[in-house]
Amino acid sequence: MSELKLFVNGEAQTLTQPCSVADLLDALEMSGRRVAIAVNRNIVVRSRYAAAKLADGDRIEILEAVGGG
Repeated sequence: MSELKLFVNGEAQTLTQPCSVADLLDALEMSGRRVAIAVNRNIVVRSRYAAAKLADGDRIEILEAVGGG
């Protein structure tokens, strides 16, 4: 398997290919959290996380919902 270099919230990350948005969330220990994901400025809906494949050099932004009172 080859390496995949990504930028997640501006920081370089290296994962193995093939990699989906769901795989990235697993690797970041963020599975199951309420997040919004954009890949190269395109929003990825939750139902497409497993099908949305990442490519070398992709820029991913992850925003996490935070509640408070």
